[in-house]
This record gives sequence, C-alpha cells and structure tokens, in this order.
Amino acid sequence: MLNLEVLSSSSKGNCYVIKTSDETLLLECGLTYKQIAKGIDYNFINVVGCLVSHEHKDHSKAVVELAEKGVELFMSTGTVMNLGVSSPSIHIAESEKQFKLGKFSILAFSTEHDAKEPLGFLIYHKEFGKLLFATDTYYIKYKFKGLNHIMIECNYSKPILQKNIEKGLIHKSMKKRLLASHFSFENVKKFLQANDLSKVEQIMLLHLSDGNSDARLFKSDIEKLTGVPTIVC
Repeated sequence: MLNLEVLSSSSKGNCYVIKTSDETLLLECGLTYKQIAKGIDYNFINVVGCLVSHEHKDHSKAVVELAEKGVELFMSTGTVMNLGVSSPSIHIAESEKQFKLGKFSILAFSTEHDAKEPLGFLIYHKEFGKLLFATDTYYIKYKFKGLNHIMIECNYSKPILQKNIEKGLIHKSMKKRLLASHFSFENVKKFLQANDLSKVEQIMLLHLSDGNSDARLFKSDIEKLTGVPTIVC
C-alpha cells in the first residue's frame, strides 16, 4: 500500500512525501524548508533522500537548506548547473541508471520540459510496488510495465485553454509555452493508453492549472478510460 502525503501540487509549489514503515522519501522540494519540515512533523530522521525533477523554483525552492541539513538530494547534472549549487549532499541522477536510497530502488528517466535536463522517476519499494512519478513534461518517450501506482502531471485541457484565450483571460503566448512544457489532459490519456495498466491500483493527477483544468472532468474521464481509481492531488 502506498502511503503518500501531498504537501503541495501546483505552480505555487510541489512536494510529495512517501512513507514506508521505517523510511521517508521526498519527491520535489518546491516549498520553503519550514513548510516541508512542518509537513513531515519535523522528523528528518527517517528521510532517506529527496528527488528533484528540475530546477524551477516550484520544484526546487528548498534544495540549499535541505542540503545544509544533510538531506541527500538527487537531480540531473543540468539541474545542478542551473541551480548553481554545490554540496556533499547533492548527487547526480542519470537517465536510465538505477540507484538506491535506503530500501527504495529508483530509476531516473529523461522528460521534456523547458528546463535544462528534467527527469522523471520510476520508484520501487517492496511495501507498495512500482510507482511512476512524472511531472512538468509535455511528452514521455518511454513505456512502462508492471506499474502499481502512477503520479503524473495533468496540467491543462486544450479546449479549456483555447476558450480562455478567446475570452481574453490568457494571452495567446501562454499557449505556446504550455504546449512545449506541460502535460495536457489529452496527452495524459494517450500516455496511459500506451502503457500497461494491468496492475495499476491508483492514478494520481498532479499539478493542475488553476484556470485551464477541470478536476472533476479529468478524474471522471481517466477513470472511464482506464478503469483505475483516480484522484486529483
């Protein structure tokens, strides 16, 4: 069973906490150190590390402070370079190369975003199985088998975005950026259809846009499409 706590999932900040019987893994650190500390009840003893997908502040805000506190952080070379950080606690994660954090087995993979070298992560632990984590990407070139849980960005719907542009609520230049940086609802459905969902227990939709998404529609349509219980984080 996956024990997941969502501290935040939006353009204002992203941070997720996975807890097992004796370990804690952080996914993203896009909140302040104080917010993250409070979110885990100030218990860093069991934290085995933090995975950072890319350098944008809503995913990496607390990198420096976490590193100073001795939390092991893993990110790509490009992310490290763009953040301009250096610490014995900061480690390089390479696409398609596996590593371990405590009892977690992790495989990083490249994603597509307007960042230097963004990553997604395939995470395995015997207590919950295989988890796919992918956010801030408009496309994933890989296919996965044997997944048990999926955490995936579902940022916007193309028709909703277009209506907002026509109404003058959003400048048309925003459309170009979203198409080249974030996962649309329509592309998420295509991605799910292209992958093996036979063992998936739950799908979690992340990082929804405040004005260009529809949480009820997304949840309902994904469940109809996949037959898998779906929640919006």
